[in-house]
Amino acid sequence: MTTAASLAGTAALVGDPARAAMLGALLDGRALTATELAFTAGITAPTASGHLGRLVAGRLLGVARQGRHRYFRLASPEVARMLESILVAAAEPVPEPPRATPRISPALREARTCYDHLAGRLGVGLADALVARGLIVLGEEAGEATEAGRAWLDAFGLPTEPARTRRLFCRPCLDWSERRPHLAGQIGAALCRRCEELGWIARVRDSRAVTVTPAGRRGFAEAFGLVLADDRDSGGTGLSGGLRGRSQGSALDPPKA
Repeated sequence: MTTAASLAGTAALVGDPARAAMLGALLDGRALTATELAFTAGITAPTASGHLGRLVAGRLLGVARQGRHRYFRLASPEVARMLESILVAAAEPVPEPPRATPRISPALREARTCYDHLAGRLGVGLADALVARGLIVLGEEAGEATEAGRAWLDAFGLPTEPARTRRLFCRPCLDWSERRPHLAGQIGAALCRRCEELGWIARVRDSRAVTVTPAGRRGFAEAFGLVLADDRDSGGTGLSGGLRGRSQGSALDPPKA
């Protein structure tokens, strides 16, 4: 298949509204059944089955059997990255001072998962903190940990060397709501898992949104210099309107687990 035909075929798979809805539902990294995806897309089970078959054949979805159920999930982080990039290009800005912002629910904008890493204001704030303190260096397509960063990552309980996989160890991922990069790649996924292990974040059922726990507010302040508001002060979203960090030269402290 030629490059043009391959591009057109993939675009056609994503371009159908029902298939786009099902792909979007899987952007949080979960695996869902055909019945759940049919409900999400607002279509019948037989129709969903046909769409899912095309997405699997097009290598956008993977499928696994467990008992009598089949579970579908995005085929790879590269597929998730493609979908997030489409969201960046497709988001409609609205004239809202001090800058245009895409239409997005407050909870998703504050903190959410982008496949298997953190996004929204929280994800961008974490990336900013690591870069500002000289622990992570981000380029256009990839990033790396500095010598000081590797020591900090080790103390935080994160890997300091890339695993043997095609996936980049560290890379920027343009956040479609903030229009600035958050942290992706192996290290971004590990950071999200570590925050869950520490009890700093909790996933919201049937949503990509995550909430920051009381332990998380303390932890993010101590480890990253991010000041997070109490839920009662932020309309229940868990983050303040502006994430404030320590001064640029301040060191970050690993968490007290």
